Amino acid sequence: MVLKRMLRAFGVGGPSVDTVLANPNVRPGELLTGEVRIAGGDTAADIDQVKLSLVTRVEVESGDNEYNRNVEFARVVVGRQVQVHPGRQLALPFRFPVPLETPLTVVHGAHLHGMTMGLRTELEVRGAIDPGDLDPVAVHPIRSQEHVLNAFGALGFRFTRADSEQGRVHGVPQQLPFYQEIEFLPPQQFHGRVSQVELTFVADPHHLHVVLEADRRGGLFRQGGDTFGHFAMSHDEVIRTDWAAVLHQWMDQVAGRRSSR
Repeated sequence: MVLKRMLRAFGVGGPSVDTVLANPNVRPGELLTGEVRIAGGDTAADIDQVKLSLVTRVEVESGDNEYNRNVEFARVVVGRQVQVHPGRQLALPFRFPVPLETPLTVVHGAHLHGMTMGLRTELEVRGAIDPGDLDPVAVHPIRSQEHVLNAFGALGFRFTRADSEQGRVHGVPQQLPFYQEIEFLPPQQFHGRVSQVELTFVADPHHLHVVLEADRRGGLFRQGGDTFGHFAMSHDEVIRTDWAAVLHQWMDQVAGRRSSR
């Protein structure tokens, strides 16, 4: 993964930069490692700061309107007061901690439709910022999340899309200002009673919160409504739990309810 371009803040003849990731694949809680490589141009250049940030697309609701915007949610300063001499090469190594709440973009090797994730390089020059570009990053589930996702597949849920939404999940110790929803169509036996199930993970170093939302609108229950489930366990407990049984029991309860509380 290489991001190569001339620095717009310096104009023609200025230095160029490559952001090189050792591996663009990562899991929440791990480190992205690599180098920011700067090649000197025709004249010397002074860079106040070299910054990297993780950026993803987030859906925002404002009144009756919805729109998407790119949100930065983690940042690392790679270098300060960096001088680049003409024709010289400079490499700035980095170790970027990926937050545990980082949205997933890849499950079982397949990209989650609707998700974007990138590592952005910014260079600050005398108060001006060269906005840089995004170097794609693939975020895979941690082991406890993968165990839950495997149960969805085993029961016949079918993934449709995923997105990140601005806001907070009720009753969950969430750190980021947004959360991810992974959307599934339910197994055949629930068709007509549950139209969609959304899965949200919120992880911390010790626990995984699994939040489920079932949408019954458009089914046999004309009044419809959403029903929620919240399961909080340690990562080890999640892995030891029979999630196929948990999900099947929860779906049976949801499909049998005639009103949402």
